[in-house]
Amino acid sequence: MQAGGRFYSVPHALARREVDVRIAAATVEIFHRHRRVAVHIRGHRKGAYTTDPAHMPAAHRGHADWSPSRLIAWGRRIGPDTAAFVQRLLESRPHPEQGYRSCPGLMRLARAYPDERMEAASRRALDIGALGYGSVKSILASGLDRAGDDEAHTPSLSAEHEHVRGPDYYAASRNGTSHNRKES
Repeated sequence: MQAGGRFYSVPHALARREVDVRIAAATVEIFHRHRRVAVHIRGHRKGAYTTDPAHMPAAHRGHADWSPSRLIAWGRRIGPDTAAFVQRLLESRPHPEQGYRSCPGLMRLARAYPDERMEAASRRALDIGALGYGSVKSILASGLDRAGDDEAHTPSLSAEHEHVRGPDYYAASRNGTSHNRKES
């Protein structure tokens, strides 16, 4: 829920529901159907998040004790590229906790794939700026982590391709000859 340029949590059952807000000098109170459902200390930094862990679904509360350093340390056990990917993933979100949801997925992938493939997929995802669990999963599933850098980044068009115009085409254009006219 957004109020005063900041985001405040509400009980997860009320997510995306209409609520009323009372902003005081020191607090923000949130009401649903005239009943107070949340109260937060008022923050003043625009775009920041204030989250009460009790408002999270039970499945998300398990992540509440995670920290960026703990998740990056997990990535470091796989390798430096996985650690860098986790760090950039967390930094790319307005609030690091928003990136925590991708990490259990990465951990599941790490159990299913060898460290070398996780490292290669993390490196590829970093190279293309794809900072999410789905990107790493897709890279691994399609085998792009196994493709060499030259193969993945270099288009394979032959100079003899029918749509490639050679120097004769441009020389004829300078001489006033048109290539679009049909001769009868």
